Amino acid sequence: MALCLAQEMVLEMNDVTADQKARGRLTTRTMAMPADTNPAGDIFGGWVLSQMDIAAGICAGQRAQCRVVTVSLDSMSFIRPVKVGDILGVYTEIEKVGRSSMEIHVECWVRRGRIGKREKVTEANFKFVAIDDEGNPTPVPAETDLPEYAVESKV
Repeated sequence: MALCLAQEMVLEMNDVTADQKARGRLTTRTMAMPADTNPAGDIFGGWVLSQMDIAAGICAGQRAQCRVVTVSLDSMSFIRPVKVGDILGVYTEIEKVGRSSMEIHVECWVRRGRIGKREKVTEANFKFVAIDDEGNPTPVPAETDLPEYAVESKV
């Protein structure tokens, strides 16, 4: 399959190679379905973004041990399209923890078909803020105060 010039530029810009491994921990996995397509028949970019936000929210919520809200994300480029039947894996990794905020790196990889080739399709950094029951920012606990499941594994 030949890539168009724009796809080649995005791949080069994102320095994606065939042997690259996903960064972070697999947080969610789902299959792209026909209802998730855009008029061109590819999976709608907003659906992919939603899956990324869900996974990043799981990661941030476990780390903060309270409700979290998405406040921003940096730019993202769609490196390759997601197709119906692809299995989308969303990987997350905590980049930075502030007083009440967290930056979560998110990567999306697909497996084409059920046993096909794995390909990276996009990535972005999401910023979350931990909030209390009234919606006010609240401190993120120190890593030493967390239950085992909420501590990032470096394995």
